[in-house]
Amino acid sequence: MGIKERQERDREAVSRAILDAARDLFVRDGFEHVSIRKIAELIEYSPAAIYGYFPSKDDIFFALAEEGFRLLHGDQQHRAALDPLPPVDRVRAVFWRLYVFSCEHPQYFALMFIDRTVPRISREYERFTFAREIKRSLVSDVEAAMRSGDLPSTVTPDLVLRIVSSALIGVAMLRLTDRLAPGEDADALARDVLEVTLAGLAAAPSIRSTSADDYPQNRSTLSLHDAHVS
Repeated sequence: MGIKERQERDREAVSRAILDAARDLFVRDGFEHVSIRKIAELIEYSPAAIYGYFPSKDDIFFALAEEGFRLLHGDQQHRAALDPLPPVDRVRAVFWRLYVFSCEHPQYFALMFIDRTVPRISREYERFTFAREIKRSLVSDVEAAMRSGDLPSTVTPDLVLRIVSSALIGVAMLRLTDRLAPGEDADALARDVLEVTLAGLAAAPSIRSTSADDYPQNRSTLSLHDAHVS
């Protein structure tokens, strides 16, 4: 291994250590209560060294959020398995993946969907190319399900995303915050909530809410699943 490759490997290792420490502290103490100095102390580096990797605490969060979106999307094998499915089943599988993500990566989920003090991702949406690609793919699947009659064409795809993701995030939060009744099966509840929500949408009820994209000032934002993202 050459000097350049070794330096790059060492830099990646330090960056990984910073992100892991920050993630643990953000979840444990809350984003607003964590400083660069706290992160530096945990990994036994100077604050100045941290700034050599990330210009600000916000940038550390955005890096973690980018990782979170990639974990949420799943690996190549998972995505390939969705290709032959009918559009509505792809939509169902993607939203089920959101719940699974909350189980497999609770720290990332908590930062992205629960902590109210983290920066809004929509304010830095230009850096989240991967997340925008995820949304475009999901919107395409929703539109295809609308054309096939499995989802109503009387609502916007963004509103479908908002309604279904809100339902699954709710169950995930109940599970993560230990708000379920003794013996209650969170997985079964999540599955029921997903199926009932999709069935309710398919019945084309009168929808009172509007999506963020219905407002002109929001049309240039990322507009994904939660208050920190949209």
